[in-house]
Amino acid sequence: MSSLFFPRAWRRWLPVAAITLLISLPAEATTLRTVMHSALRTLDPVASSATIVRNHGYMVFDTLLGVDDQLEPRPQMADWQVSDDGLTYTFTLRPDLKWHDGTPVTAADCIASIKRWASYDAGGRVMMTKVAALTPLDDQSFELRLDTPFGEVLNLLAKPSAVPAFMMPERLASTPFGEMIPEQIGSGPFRFVADEFQPGVKVVYEKFDDYVPRSEPANGTAGGKQVNVDRVEWINMPDAQTAINALLSGDVDYIERAPIDLLMLLENQDGIHTEVLDRLGMQIEARMNFLHPPFDDVRIRRAALLAIGQQDVLDALIGDPRYYQACAAVFGCGTPYASESGGETLLSGGDIEGARQLLEEAGYDGTPVVILQPTDVATLAPQPVVVADALRRAGFNVQLEPMDWQTVVSRRASQAAPAQGGWNLFITNSNIDSIWNPLINSLLTAGGSESSWFGWPTDPELEQLRADFASAEDEADRVDISERVQRHALDQVIYVPLGQFRNVAAWRGALDNVLSGPVTAFWQLDKQED
Repeated sequence: MSSLFFPRAWRRWLPVAAITLLISLPAEATTLRTVMHSALRTLDPVASSATIVRNHGYMVFDTLLGVDDQLEPRPQMADWQVSDDGLTYTFTLRPDLKWHDGTPVTAADCIASIKRWASYDAGGRVMMTKVAALTPLDDQSFELRLDTPFGEVLNLLAKPSAVPAFMMPERLASTPFGEMIPEQIGSGPFRFVADEFQPGVKVVYEKFDDYVPRSEPANGTAGGKQVNVDRVEWINMPDAQTAINALLSGDVDYIERAPIDLLMLLENQDGIHTEVLDRLGMQIEARMNFLHPPFDDVRIRRAALLAIGQQDVLDALIGDPRYYQACAAVFGCGTPYASESGGETLLSGGDIEGARQLLEEAGYDGTPVVILQPTDVATLAPQPVVVADALRRAGFNVQLEPMDWQTVVSRRASQAAPAQGGWNLFITNSNIDSIWNPLINSLLTAGGSESSWFGWPTDPELEQLRADFASAEDEADRVDISERVQRHALDQVIYVPLGQFRNVAAWRGALDNVLSGPVTAFWQLDKQED
């Protein structure tokens, strides 16, 4: 197949400059061309919680620990030992780890990386309140010593979402909080090709020849990250039909999230495979801004929750019941702490009349509700429209503001008033593995404008419950605390869970050994000629 052949719809969409970027390498190089769910513009996988940036992080960087397909911690860059009293964790790096610039990975690099990660991650911040010292023992090992028991150390260092504990050279890990790292130098299986990066258009990675994978079989983000292709290209195609056409013609090899409503175009095609690779899937979440009217009033937040029914959202987003489920659990259904207490109206279709009555009792004065509406990501575009309709029917004055997803990611960080470039509500999706308990679920942080996730709730009772969970050593106590968090979160409308769905990946028959698990990964995969 000529690398200069493109489907007619693609030729219309792509500018000449972008087509030029897609010209293939010489025939001897094996290039995997993929369409990811979103364009990549931000590159710091610790400072950003966006899933596409997390996926980029796993290409370039590595983690001390990984998780298997059951989300159990496993060694990756390091093995570990825990002292009998549970207070000291000793990590030993495996031999021959190098950064992409050729320098060796050291314990000092890892200590600096843990500290930087913990300053951004909700669970990491809690962990560091328990850490008495992080101390290098030599170049290849270091010690994490706790001052009080805390059983989540391994789970936090291994978790794949929302902010994984990526390791980076000390000079990058020393980047001040709030600033992006200036280079993409990791020790992961792929090397970022900076000269070919076109933000929003194309990202290129090449095999890191000095990467030495673990000897165990690949399993989730654990095991051996054996790379079998020379080059991976992420090509942005915001139009779903264009991406489908490109897959069918062979111009791309893989679509990370095939549009559910177009799956029938792929499911009966010879040489095309479709499969759910992440068994837990994703949760849809509506997040309100606690800093500005009208959602600074809990009664008005409750009215908004009453107005929304999950089924309408799920039907608009997915449509096919094979790939979604109604679920009002803030920790996701199918997880150890799942409870749907307080979410009855979400599951029953909403209560518009109850919402109207509550708005009247609260004295709602018609203050506009500015909803950020991404238009370029299929798994994020329908939800704001459905939620806006429900809120309008309940009596809210709603202003939908369309923009691309990366603009949403930037704008949601603004604490300005909605009329000055801020916002009142946005909707996002989270991997279930990033929300499944009170400690790691970033949306449940409630320390106010300085430390909470976007929306910035201040809720001392919720913060205390999260601290109690972190300190609990008995599993029955953890279950009880999680149930209390569930009820409190929906009573105060910390956020609104809008159901779960599973993405379907699609790829050509030339690909083999596609890895399932919580992260879109391109190690282990083989590509043959079509």
